[in-house]
Amino acid sequence: MSQDFVQLLCSVLCKAFQARRVSGTLQHLVGMVKDSEFLRFTLPHHVARMASESGRRTQYTHHLDNILAVVLEVLKTFPDSSMLVMVLRNSIRDLKVSGMDVLLQTDEKLVEIQDLVSRLKRPGESASKHPWRPINTSGENHGGEEQGNFRDVPIYPTPEEIHGEQTPFLRPNLTSQPYASSHLYLDTHFRLLREDFVRPLREGIQELLQRQMTANDGPSRRMSSDDITVYRDTSLVEPKCTRGGVAYVVQFDPQPFKGVRWENSKKLIYGSLVCLSCDNFETLLYATVSDSEPKDLRKGRVQLIFTEESRDKLGTTQTDRFVMVETTAFFEAYRYVLEGLKEQDEAHLPFQRNIVDCKTDVLPPAYLKMSDTYNLSPIVLPEHRGSVRRVSLLQPEAWPTMEVLGLDESQMNALKMALTKELTIIQGPPGTGKTFVALKIARALLTNGTLWSSGAPLLVVCFTNHALDQFLEGILKFLPKGIVRVGGRSSSDALKEFNLRELTRDVPSYLRSAKKEIFEELDKVKNEIRPLMAGLSCSLKGILQEAYLQPFMSTSRGHWISLHRSTVPNQDGFEGGGKKMNPSAIMEWLGIDSTVFQQRATEETIVNAAAERATVEDEEMIDIMEEAGWIQSERILEDVRTTRSERDEATERRMMAALEVQMLALKIDHTERQAEPSDQGWEMQRQQKRHMRDSIRKELDRGSDMTEAEEEDVVDVWLLSPPDRWRLYRLWVARYRMELRSKALRPTEAYQRVVDRLDDVQRNERIYVLTKAKVVGMTTTGAAKFRNLLQEVQPRLVIVEEAAQVLEAHTITALSAACEHLILIGDHQQLRPSATVYDLGRNYDLEVSMFERLIKMDLPYVRLNSQHRMKPNIACLLTPHIYADLKNHPSVMDHEDITGLKTNLFFLEHTYPEENMKDGKSHQNQHEAMFVVALCRYLLLQDYKPQQITILTTYTAQLLCLGKLMPPPSFKGVTVKTVDKYQGEENDIILLSLVRSNAEGKVGFLKIPNRVCVALSRAKKALYCICNSDMLGRVKLWADIFGTLREKGEIGTALTLRCHNHPDRQVEASCAEDFEQAPEGGCTLDCDFSLECGHPCTLLCHPRDPEHKEYQCPEKCARFLCDLNHKCPLMCHLPCPKKCTVMVEKTMPECQHKQMLHCHQDPKKFACQGPCQKLLQCGHNQLVPCHQDPETFACQEPCQEMLKCGHACTGSCHSCHQGRYHSSCAQRCQRLLICSHKCKGLCDSDCAACRRPCENRCVHSKCKHPCGHPCTPCTKPCAWQCPHQRCSKRCHEPCDRPPCVHPCDKILDCGHACIGICGEKCPNGCRICDATIIGTEDTTRANLYVQLEDCGHLVESTAMDSHMGTGDDEGKQVAIRLKDCPDPKCQTPIRNNLRYGTQIKSILTEMEKVKAKRSGCSQTEIAEKKKTLRNQWMMSSQNSDYMNITLELSASRLMMKDMSVLENKIAFLEKVETLKRIQKEHMSGDQALRFEGRLKKFVMWLLDLRQKFTDQQVWDLQRELKELILLADRNIRFKLLAPSPRPLLLIKPSQLGQDDMIQHTEVKQALKSLDDLLQHSKVIVSAIQMKPDHWYRCHKGHVYAISKCEGAAESKRCPDCDGAAGGSRE
Repeated sequence: MSQDFVQLLCSVLCKAFQARRVSGTLQHLVGMVKDSEFLRFTLPHHVARMASESGRRTQYTHHLDNILAVVLEVLKTFPDSSMLVMVLRNSIRDLKVSGMDVLLQTDEKLVEIQDLVSRLKRPGESASKHPWRPINTSGENHGGEEQGNFRDVPIYPTPEEIHGEQTPFLRPNLTSQPYASSHLYLDTHFRLLREDFVRPLREGIQELLQRQMTANDGPSRRMSSDDITVYRDTSLVEPKCTRGGVAYVVQFDPQPFKGVRWENSKKLIYGSLVCLSCDNFETLLYATVSDSEPKDLRKGRVQLIFTEESRDKLGTTQTDRFVMVETTAFFEAYRYVLEGLKEQDEAHLPFQRNIVDCKTDVLPPAYLKMSDTYNLSPIVLPEHRGSVRRVSLLQPEAWPTMEVLGLDESQMNALKMALTKELTIIQGPPGTGKTFVALKIARALLTNGTLWSSGAPLLVVCFTNHALDQFLEGILKFLPKGIVRVGGRSSSDALKEFNLRELTRDVPSYLRSAKKEIFEELDKVKNEIRPLMAGLSCSLKGILQEAYLQPFMSTSRGHWISLHRSTVPNQDGFEGGGKKMNPSAIMEWLGIDSTVFQQRATEETIVNAAAERATVEDEEMIDIMEEAGWIQSERILEDVRTTRSERDEATERRMMAALEVQMLALKIDHTERQAEPSDQGWEMQRQQKRHMRDSIRKELDRGSDMTEAEEEDVVDVWLLSPPDRWRLYRLWVARYRMELRSKALRPTEAYQRVVDRLDDVQRNERIYVLTKAKVVGMTTTGAAKFRNLLQEVQPRLVIVEEAAQVLEAHTITALSAACEHLILIGDHQQLRPSATVYDLGRNYDLEVSMFERLIKMDLPYVRLNSQHRMKPNIACLLTPHIYADLKNHPSVMDHEDITGLKTNLFFLEHTYPEENMKDGKSHQNQHEAMFVVALCRYLLLQDYKPQQITILTTYTAQLLCLGKLMPPPSFKGVTVKTVDKYQGEENDIILLSLVRSNAEGKVGFLKIPNRVCVALSRAKKALYCICNSDMLGRVKLWADIFGTLREKGEIGTALTLRCHNHPDRQVEASCAEDFEQAPEGGCTLDCDFSLECGHPCTLLCHPRDPEHKEYQCPEKCARFLCDLNHKCPLMCHLPCPKKCTVMVEKTMPECQHKQMLHCHQDPKKFACQGPCQKLLQCGHNQLVPCHQDPETFACQEPCQEMLKCGHACTGSCHSCHQGRYHSSCAQRCQRLLICSHKCKGLCDSDCAACRRPCENRCVHSKCKHPCGHPCTPCTKPCAWQCPHQRCSKRCHEPCDRPPCVHPCDKILDCGHACIGICGEKCPNGCRICDATIIGTEDTTRANLYVQLEDCGHLVESTAMDSHMGTGDDEGKQVAIRLKDCPDPKCQTPIRNNLRYGTQIKSILTEMEKVKAKRSGCSQTEIAEKKKTLRNQWMMSSQNSDYMNITLELSASRLMMKDMSVLENKIAFLEKVETLKRIQKEHMSGDQALRFEGRLKKFVMWLLDLRQKFTDQQVWDLQRELKELILLADRNIRFKLLAPSPRPLLLIKPSQLGQDDMIQHTEVKQALKSLDDLLQHSKVIVSAIQMKPDHWYRCHKGHVYAISKCEGAAESKRCPDCDGAAGGSRE
């Protein structure tokens, strides 16, 4: 590498390292430089040569500075890269000695590098360490005294701050005087905002720690603080790769939150801040909720993303158990705003003159100094556009009149101020047209954008997504292109194409390729993490196999050996990991398979079971966005969850399932399955299984692990008590999980770095899109998050809608240094900003927005004073009680009165008490909810549309209560919201429930004028409110409002309902039941409206549908349909049928049969259905419909022919094709399978593998597989032992000891000697007491008895030994079958008997070979067979009619049974092709057509989808094939012998001519082909038809089968050893 190129590269790198806003890409670039040969070899060599090159020294002055900058950046990021420092220091010294001038900054950088290296060599130091400094050393607020630079205060609270007793230093937001400086202004808002989210966390943790110190019986679960929630027994389940970085699925104890309705709860919603600690909050791990679903939260699961610093701490944390504390503050918004305040340049703070210094003279925007001429024609009324062109804004007389602009006076003033002042404040009371004026302003600005934009867009900021959508939709009407909507939570279809995510799809190719490359790298790193994630997940899904825990058991105490030393027999009642059948030592040790554990589990969970039974599913309700959902929708700006294809998810599920089978001795989910009865007859029921699952789950989730000291004291793990065993098990699992987490640390860090680089690329994509936009719209949350984007785009003009609801810190961080024009629109007398800490809002004025503060500081503003929404009597509720002056626009005078009610404004008084909710501060009032719902239904019956009605309430609990009372069919379309979430919206009719009603007189936030203002100002035509006026009247504002209402008679204890059709009939409604007096919305009189059909309306009086155009008459139709006066059978409102459908008897003209026809049907055109006896083609007489030709009738005569299986055919003459091809046998098989169970399948189908529960068992375990599946052999030591001898084999192996011949020496309960044999189970009988046992035998012989365990019968031992044939089968070929009980009436298969275990195990081993053989061939054998058949088929046929054969041969996953079916089909089709060729060459005329028809029918039978080639099907096909061959032969011979001048068969070959000779040869060849076909018409019958009673073992131990068609007398070769088998010997 040349010297010049090294200089250029250093210069480029130095420039690149200055790009601080792309931190992820910068770190990646530094990492590439660190690992490159350039840094390790090229640059040190280059630096070493610099001093020796005298000719280039003048170029090295700045070059050295660049090199030092590169090295310094590498050292800061990767502190272990310090090898260049020594070389650099020596080179700079040599250059100085040689006389070269070195820059001062170069020396300073070298000193900084040396200090950094020396600091890194000291233990505990890092490259960048910023210790937290106390914010207040005295505990008091000192006014303007400086308490350190707020930029040094960390955003996250530190342990010192959490545990310290000092109070933080805070200044109040100044609302009556200016700030002394910009620094003080930023400092004040930074500290207040930070304290707003820190204080609940700090005080909550301090209270928690205090309770833990004072509690005698452990930490309390209840906290007095409402701002934090404590989640106990929290553990990290697994890392998860998301688009937002590495997230962690966290499990917490859900038991304390059983009563929480997560859909309506603010707990653990997106963006909430949580703090985790495992050491009493000495160490703090901070994270935010990145994904939460109610169904997961009910199970105690939530997904978190940790901060960068917390991720580093997490990697070194030696535990998996935490306490988690949550604060409800939306931390993401806090973090971005706090970072923005830190980065704000005090010297270039926008509008400092007015915002900080609070000067009341506001200057024109700076850009108007260049030109103030505006084109206002787009905003004037259409009829005046021709008269208004360009206007000089700063000359008042040049402006057009407000009539020309279509504005009232206050709106005109607002427009003038907005266009001529750099800081504009517009207050808009309810209904005064804030959005209308704002859109006028925006259109004027955008029309004249060349004056102010300089390529930058207009920024629109709104508090809610709804307001932003509404504003941008208004702009869209006059600006069809150039809008960018930031944030993915828009509900507007019109704005979908303008969403930032959609627009970033069209970006330059270099950004797309960079993004693609990063995604590929993400997938690569994700593949490294996935197995570790799966292992962590599996460890919490059940009991791990002991092999995975072995490395984490104490080797010094030999716990692994101790665990496997037990010989206690055990009945395993569960499936290990869903599959494994091997008894697990860990399961036995934990006692999971014991009755004691099951009973304990039942007792422990009985309370939980009762709670579960008490849980009732939510009733169906209308779609209501509850508060939690609304907050979450406002917080989520973009979906960062990974979108995976179904294929990827399926692959991951399969991988997880396989891993679970491998890793888990027991998967908790599988304990739900029903267990088989045990030897003791005890059967575990489903409820007990669920209790066991819950108990195991509880044990796994407990946080009390055994300590290492306690572990070292354990010598024998089997001597521990059950609770201690679980504690030790949890210790092993904790170590296992810690190991996996350590292994995952490096790849997760790599994944996070790649995600950071992806963020940088996406940031550049967004900047590219935003710089080309004319209008950019964001919510305040979006403006905080994308603050860095705004600093890059630098909008010069900002409009803030709902500005009075925005915290001042949010507003100031949304402004870039380039901003020259700010327009604030809102109303501080409606909703204000909301602080998390009440004290900060009340005593520090944190809830005072910039909008309100500047108005209080007497900055000029315009208030719109003409309302265009409410009827005048509704507007009187606001004026003068809230607004001193609010005029009514003439348009509101035209609002019509409400149908069915006496007044359009009414407050209903009541005294029914409220109900307090258990899980929060919310309240509900059932009486109010029922009344409001009844009133809503009544209004819908007045023919108002659901979209015209909105129900508002002041509490979220009431929202849920209302939803339960409003079924969707009746109330779909009605809006139900809380008051706070409805600001900025309006509707024709508002129903308001204020909820509060209590003896204490607590009105809550109903005393706040701002909320009252919003609640009373949403209605356009009607407002109906229900409340406890006596209690609310204690608040002055409400008292004044109620006074106004009483003067006009618009408040009372009953709402007057007035019938629209009968105005004199009225109902006084004071409760929901009173609406029953107007069931249809009118009154109780009958409607009696005369319908067009002549019937009267049957409803009670109803105002809806007065013309009865929608009403459907319920009477029967009285109209006649025909000349016979048949009446219409339909309901009156349905159209009558065009033809009479009444059934009448008519005589058929041809056959004179009587038939029932529809009245309109002509008997001449009717096909007579009368039964007639007719002779069919098959020879049977059948009753056939009169009109039907007997040749086409399907004969239903029963077949009854005896089938090959021995059963009579149940088909008919037609279905069996006159006995040529029979229907399948429908009888049950009932053959004995290899397992001695009867086959449950149909007679003609395969005897499939037995699906009954397997009865094989031993003293250690019982097989859980279906009977036809191979059993897993038991590997425990054989239990057959007695004092005389002992078996040394494993349980499943044939025993290596003979049966004992000594009598049993045990004494029975009756006092007599046992009649059994030593080492065997004692028989249930006594030689003396039970005379029936010994019969007439000579008692002196003292015969010994064996009791069969399977059936309980007693058999004399010598006879039983002879029956079992011990040692008689050596070298013989025998049938494979279990011996039966010798009692001829019993014949139960003998499976379980220790004495005859050798014989039984040998037979069972052979049976396992049969099971394996029946399960099918290997995939290799199947592939070879498929290839052979495909080649055979390609050579034999190219007929396109048989394309399905080709497709079947190409199919994947074929079984050997399928291959056998295809083989038979191909064999038959080859013969069919030969017959087709002969027919084509040697037949003609009718003979050929008839032959072709039979051949086609044969092929149809052959290719039938139900063709399985059963014995009967093969017999029928072979018989039909023979008939076809004989028919072809006859046809050919008949043709040759037919009369002709020279019959070929009668002429000698010597007399034939050349042509005759050729024809004679062809005929002979055709006849020979038919003879060959006849001789080989028998085809192969596949091995799938072998029945289970035909399985044998040859003399060498191989198992094989003889098919039914081969017979017992035939000789067959063993397929494995080729030895002779079968025949009479078998």
